[in-house]
Amino acid sequence: MTVKRLVLAAAVLAGLAAVAYWTGQAGWNAGAAADKLDKPVGERMADAAQKFLGLLSDDQKAKAAFAFDDKERTNWNFVPLQDNKKPLRKGLRLDEMNDKQEAAARDLLRAGVSDDGYAKATTIMTLENILKDTEKNPSNERNPKWYFVSVFGKPDKSGKWGWRIEGHHLSLNFTLEDGKLAAATPAFFGANPAEVKDGDRKGLRTLPESEDYARELFASLEDEQRKTAAQAKAFAEIEQAKAAPSVGDAVGLPAAKMNEKQRGVLMKLVQAYADRMPPEVAAAQMTEVKDAGVDKIHFAFWRDDDKPGKPYTYRVQGPTFVIEFLNVQEDGARNPANHIHSSWRNLKGDFGIAAK
Repeated sequence: MTVKRLVLAAAVLAGLAAVAYWTGQAGWNAGAAADKLDKPVGERMADAAQKFLGLLSDDQKAKAAFAFDDKERTNWNFVPLQDNKKPLRKGLRLDEMNDKQEAAARDLLRAGVSDDGYAKATTIMTLENILKDTEKNPSNERNPKWYFVSVFGKPDKSGKWGWRIEGHHLSLNFTLEDGKLAAATPAFFGANPAEVKDGDRKGLRTLPESEDYARELFASLEDEQRKTAAQAKAFAEIEQAKAAPSVGDAVGLPAAKMNEKQRGVLMKLVQAYADRMPPEVAAAQMTEVKDAGVDKIHFAFWRDDDKPGKPYTYRVQGPTFVIEFLNVQEDGARNPANHIHSSWRNLKGDFGIAAK
């Protein structure tokens, strides 16, 4: 077996171990996965949210449950959001739950993402243990159970309600109306480290597709295409706590000016982001993307080849969506450009709120 294959095998095993850890922690029931096959996504979410809330004490509900129109619903953040180990994020933390409650919270998470999305989300949580070991920062709490669940409104098959699971490098937000999923954005996944450099999990990459397809696409561009796609400066950090992205007009190289192979890689990149969601949600997102016009999708890329780690950012933007990606920060062990932020936003408006 080649060294490359050995590294890949180690990464896959590490990822599977992360999922096994989390599914085993609170006695997760495989029946939740079976439900995903025979119920619409809105019904699965409502059932899971009702079960979760039904297991909470009054004090826990006071932390987890909000009115649908509470301003907290659009106050999304992917930073640690703490002050000297005091949490500033609202919602009920996983470590404030007993095993049965935590299992219900994880079933709710499962209802909102694909199997691959669940693996990524739970792996992101476990990366907190690596940061705890590498950062050695006494003012920051690095805890894989510092992820917060919030439910907005009454989970039901009629009316409006929503829910969120959020913590460092993860923010998943869902809005439902009359039993149907109205919005699955903003959807943020991050990874620090992007690639584990040392230890038992060496070689693990939590979000490899978000890097590999983008770099493959940029490398495939001809000189004139690259001049159009390449940006003079890095894209700004992804905005937080806003109900709609303000990214402006699309920049970079349009798919209309790519060859067939390049467009194929571009669509693999877009599909990789969509595939974080349940299959029917991903299919709906991709249908909307294609109906709006693949040729209108722009790819823009920035990289500083002169800096350690070659930090880079990119943006993929179509008429209805924008994908934002940054890998410019060092990781907890100070390896340069080994710290990912990535998101899928709806240009029509996140949280089911029409953009102005």
